[in-house]
Amino acid sequence: MCGIVGWIDWEKDLSGERNVLQKMTQCLKDRGPDAEGFWLTPRAALGHRRLVVVDPAGGQQPMSALKNEHACTMIYNGELYNTEDLRAELLACGHTFQSHSDTEVLLHTYLEWGPDCLPKLNGIFAFAIWDEREQRLFVGRDRMGVKPLFYAQRGSSFLLASELKALLAHPQVKPELSREGLAEVFGISPARTPGHGVFHNVHEVRPGSYLLVTRDSIKQKRYWQLESHPHTDDLETTAERVRELVTDSIERQLVADVPVSTLLSGGLDSSIITAIAADHFQKTGRGTLHSYSIDYVDNRKHFKASAFQPNEDEPYVQLVTKFLGTQHHTIEFDTDDLIESLKTATLARDLPGMADVDASLYLFCREIKKETTVVLSGECADEVFGGYPWFHREELLNAGTFPWSRATKERASWLSPDLRDWVKPEEYVAMRYEESLDEVPHLPGEDPIEARRREMFYLNITWFMNTLLDRKDRMSMAASLEARVPFCDHRIVEYVWNIPWDMKTYGNREKGILRKAMEGILPDEVLYRKKSPYPKTHNPAYTEAVRSWLLDIVNDSSSPLLQLVDVPSIRKIAESDAQASSIPFFGQLMSTPQLFAYLGQLDYWLREYRVSIRA
Repeated sequence: MCGIVGWIDWEKDLSGERNVLQKMTQCLKDRGPDAEGFWLTPRAALGHRRLVVVDPAGGQQPMSALKNEHACTMIYNGELYNTEDLRAELLACGHTFQSHSDTEVLLHTYLEWGPDCLPKLNGIFAFAIWDEREQRLFVGRDRMGVKPLFYAQRGSSFLLASELKALLAHPQVKPELSREGLAEVFGISPARTPGHGVFHNVHEVRPGSYLLVTRDSIKQKRYWQLESHPHTDDLETTAERVRELVTDSIERQLVADVPVSTLLSGGLDSSIITAIAADHFQKTGRGTLHSYSIDYVDNRKHFKASAFQPNEDEPYVQLVTKFLGTQHHTIEFDTDDLIESLKTATLARDLPGMADVDASLYLFCREIKKETTVVLSGECADEVFGGYPWFHREELLNAGTFPWSRATKERASWLSPDLRDWVKPEEYVAMRYEESLDEVPHLPGEDPIEARRREMFYLNITWFMNTLLDRKDRMSMAASLEARVPFCDHRIVEYVWNIPWDMKTYGNREKGILRKAMEGILPDEVLYRKKSPYPKTHNPAYTEAVRSWLLDIVNDSSSPLLQLVDVPSIRKIAESDAQASSIPFFGQLMSTPQLFAYLGQLDYWLREYRVSIRA
């Protein structure tokens, strides 16, 4: 993947602003360690960092092209998976190409179709195109929001970047938190409201949307959204269609001019990807597929089964690799590794995040990068097919709030009384929840329970899935590793969206239609394994280490965190028995130990980014 930055100004001459542009671009060097490029004109300045995946010689950026005196220059982060289909269509329209890169194809799709090019793209992307003839910037983001893109307007300047850190490197963008930003950090995080960049007047291009930036306006428009309609295919046809879509998505995403591998947990989703990838490698003469799994020192000794994590991964990993014949690598980390990487993970995300769940993924990606450049990962299947407990348990389905973050009242109590009264985090979360429900494309006449599940799917696709995609992008790109997510293919999402619940749960199992669709490609023990989430450490040494970190913060009068929180409440949390209290902080994996670490990350972030509060 890559990193992009852009600066448009309608009054200032940007030709001489290379130093600022270079400073912003340098912030993204981990996203693109292989090359950098700059393009400056009086009105537009574009910067790019490149991770070479396809066509090392022909994919340099910023890239310019001309058709019938129509000149455009583009910066692009992502991959197109229908490059050759588009190339053939463009050749028929009279275009010529100098490379086999998807970058050049994407630029020519805009030259041919303008903003209407976006529905034609199958891929993960965030890009910006300066259109010299129209004197405008066109900015596009993929349908699911796999690739990030933030922007800000400051006076006559419009600024954009792949990550918040690059925007903050511009002298006009300050690390300020308004009341809304504080509500995001204390009420919503580690999720983020779609379209919001947390810092004051910093925004995110929403998934499935584009921007048109002109001298007079910034207009954001949707080019894609979910549509609800009756599902008319029978069970067998539905299973076959799911199999076709999933197989095609995985095979398309194996294209690269660098080594490609898979992440394998032994769960259903990663095992499906690995099975189809291994088969494709054999059929196309690419040899043996390499697969990777993560584990922790002494995790087997400390593991305790729970409703969320019913069994260990390692036996299933071994079963899959033996069955498929992959060249497998298990990467193991100890508690000290995790603790040391909590701060690195915060810098990678530019925000406090998912604690050891982030840090371990960063470490995992860093080790994988030593041997490969691209990995396929199983994110999004649970959101799309309904794998999480909150789809199945009535008290979670009808919780009346985001079911992965129900402790809103408790979180509000951690704020200082004055800040709590000003920020009103409970009201803020309720507002965001209701706003999201208002967006749901309901199906007229649908059964109330089915309609509620449709709402739950929408919340998961637009909120929880984006949180995990943020995590995967930032942690993998911090290690200069490209992570692809085949279950995020918009064709899969569109089709499965309208499959009724009784068919989605065929066999009375979560993701039952996916299991049926993939019969025969995996051992039954794996195909019908009960869902188990991303593996985390169960070592009590981790809990004690993050507890100690939080207590040090509570006892440090210079801590910026102490100005925002109710110190007695935080001290009580830090001194609590993590196992006994088990605060359900966020999702399936974040409870009391992760809360300790989150607060530690928050303190570090406030210091490192020199965050100020804007009244």
